[in-house]
Amino acid sequence: MQLTQDHRDLAAAVRHFVDTEVNPFADEWEAAGRFPAHELFPKAAAVGLLGLEYDPEYGGEGVDHSFQMVAAEELGRSDTAGVSMAIGVQSMMATPSLARFGTPEQKAQFLAPAIAGTAVTAIGVTEPDTGSDVSRLRTRARRDGDDWVISGQKMYITNGTQADWICLLARTSDEGGYKGMSQIIVPTDSAGFSVSRTLDKLGNRSSDTAELVFDEVRVPVRNTIGEIGRGFQQQMSQFIIERMFAAYSAAGTCDKALARTRQFVHEREIFGTPLATKQHVAFRLAELQAQVELVRSHNLRVCEMHLVGEDITRAASVAKLVAGRLVREVADTCLQYHGGMGYIEETWTARLFRDVRLASIGGGADEVMLQVLARLDGLPA
Repeated sequence: MQLTQDHRDLAAAVRHFVDTEVNPFADEWEAAGRFPAHELFPKAAAVGLLGLEYDPEYGGEGVDHSFQMVAAEELGRSDTAGVSMAIGVQSMMATPSLARFGTPEQKAQFLAPAIAGTAVTAIGVTEPDTGSDVSRLRTRARRDGDDWVISGQKMYITNGTQADWICLLARTSDEGGYKGMSQIIVPTDSAGFSVSRTLDKLGNRSSDTAELVFDEVRVPVRNTIGEIGRGFQQQMSQFIIERMFAAYSAAGTCDKALARTRQFVHEREIFGTPLATKQHVAFRLAELQAQVELVRSHNLRVCEMHLVGEDITRAASVAKLVAGRLVREVADTCLQYHGGMGYIEETWTARLFRDVRLASIGGGADEVMLQVLARLDGLPA
């Protein structure tokens, strides 16, 4: 795939957004444990970040997935991963099902404000005792006339304290396992909805992450996204896009971290010569940069496959697994080469080290990716 001038223009615009609207406030938002989503998201929308692939009728840009790839990689260059993750939730995790399966009325009411950044969204799947194994999901929506009445809890919800609506996955029938689930739009001003607590995390601290409670929350059945009972299948499609966001953004994170570390080792002297002159240091940084280029090449391939409608389950699982491990390796190496100062909070390496640990957990843990790949290879995982 050859990127065009339009792709490069978008990359420049997103980088300018990150450099001017995100990075100068990173320390402030990290300390606060949240960033002002309702202030920032309209600025992100002005760059097109919240609706690149979506229908212009609802405020989207109407471009193809390759532009989403470019934007996600640039978001990965943020100095605070919590903000880029939150934007990813809004654009590639909580809204794809609505854009694909939603009714015109749903899109006008819920998708258009999300694309404009005037509404903040979240995705409600994980529960206190149900993470990767979605088949154990317990949150239930029982039908009462023209309404769903929802009871349950959701855990580790990004944007959870600021969201205006949740793309909720809930059980809508007594069928067990992966059957009988539906995706439902739940406005957070609904009676019975509450944020029980905000979670104190190791990294991504600028992103508000919450535990949510649904206590007999009543919403119209017309808020169901797509087909009743097909929520699991729709959510799996949405997960695939989420995993690619993680892989795309990891390439940008690695690129920036390695560039900063190369500059540092040129400036840092040890035993009378720059650290960059040490062969092990130079070779290790070159090796990691080569691996980043391989991840980026694979990302381009997955993007091409997605554009022509191929099944990208395997390729996306490979991307998520490898990119998640690589970004952790890069963060560890960059911290190591900064020495004792790299371990101090005032140095960017410490935050990066904490932030990227989530890459092999969120959106499908490494072990889940390996399970998917093993099964596709005919192994009894």
